[in-house]
Amino acid sequence: MTTPTHIFLTPNDIGDYVADRILREIDAARAAGRSYLLGSPTGRTPRPIYAAMAQRLAAQPRDLSHVTLVMMDEYLVPGANGLEYAPPNASWASHHFVGVEILAPLNATLPPAHQLRADKVWFPMPNDPAEYDARIAGAGGIDLFLLASGASDGHVAFNPPGSPRDSLTRVIPLSDETRRDNLQTFPAFGTLDAVPRFGVSVGVATIVSSRAALMVVWGAGKRLTMSRIAAATRYDPEWPATMIHECANGEIVADEAAAGDPSAGTY
Repeated sequence: MTTPTHIFLTPNDIGDYVADRILREIDAARAAGRSYLLGSPTGRTPRPIYAAMAQRLAAQPRDLSHVTLVMMDEYLVPGANGLEYAPPNASWASHHFVGVEILAPLNATLPPAHQLRADKVWFPMPNDPAEYDARIAGAGGIDLFLLASGASDGHVAFNPPGSPRDSLTRVIPLSDETRRDNLQTFPAFGTLDAVPRFGVSVGVATIVSSRAALMVVWGAGKRLTMSRIAAATRYDPEWPATMIHECANGEIVADEAAAGDPSAGTY
């Protein structure tokens, strides 16, 4: 079965489309009296989505207190007792991204009782990665996982080429390709040597077990990964972004620059 693919003119058009879907699902979950778990990446790819969500919340505030953000990964650095989270004040840390680029803009116009709560932002723990999968399962599973693909090797979260289909949350040595991509995402690193060499990350199976997933691909720099995803029909460990074909209710959303398609629409 072919994974549905939608092509938009610009990243902002993608942001509008995905933000509307997420907010509809959040409203439906609240009306049903249940929580909503959103699998969330950081970095360049989701920025138009979070920005569009903030715009809509400013125009029409709604209750987000039942939403949990299930974060994909975090960089790890050496500490006194082994690997630990990157400093939360580092501009490239996922914890920093959440505070500045998700919580602050989304909560800006909401009353305190309706805001996304900091204690409902989850990260996998480096000293007990398996706990993350158990916590997700105990909460009923992820409703929607937003996915982004590395430009040079198709990594998703920190899952590198060769990641098994049944891989779960774990500490992962970061490949040079992944680190180069991350240097482009966060120029504040300065040099490749400054990019951490380890991360804690959800696994392929963690993502695929979600009820729905969206692979978001935009920009001319993502044309290779888009072509690799489009050419596949199932998970290829050599290009982890192909995991979208294993996801229930999977969907690919891209812009024309990534798709290389002359017209917006669906193919």
